[in-house]
Amino acid sequence: MTTQQGMYGQTPNGPTDPDAWLAELDDVRRPQLEELDARIRGLAPGLRRYVDRGWLSYGRYSYRSARSGRSGDWMCVALASNKQYISLYAGPIRLDPFVPRLPKADLGRGCIRFKRLADVDLAVIDEVVRASIAADGQTIAT
Repeated sequence: MTTQQGMYGQTPNGPTDPDAWLAELDDVRRPQLEELDARIRGLAPGLRRYVDRGWLSYGRYSYRSARSGRSGDWMCVALASNKQYISLYAGPIRLDPFVPRLPKADLGRGCIRFKRLADVDLAVIDEVVRASIAADGQTIAT
């Protein structure tokens, strides 16, 4: 059995079942992540939901870099509960166009970070999710 590697080579700890992952969150974060989970599941009810690298993840796509020749696969959408913020990962799309419409959020590498769900426009988050889940099962050249 292979040990799953998390972000930056760290081995993730915690539950591997999505419902158990949500249940382990504190009383402040849990309802916010449960709301995001419900939104994502409502937008893509057939999308595979799982925990990967310590993140609540949805869908999967393959990528192939024309420049470096690297390839692999990654989740279409993922949620992370970090110490200072919530992260919404949307790997297969460019996030720059959405950032001006999310003034209280911060753009990270392939993710949008925000302190509270109330800080973001959920209609914009829905657009990000829709665009990302469209890549489920596809191979994308980067």
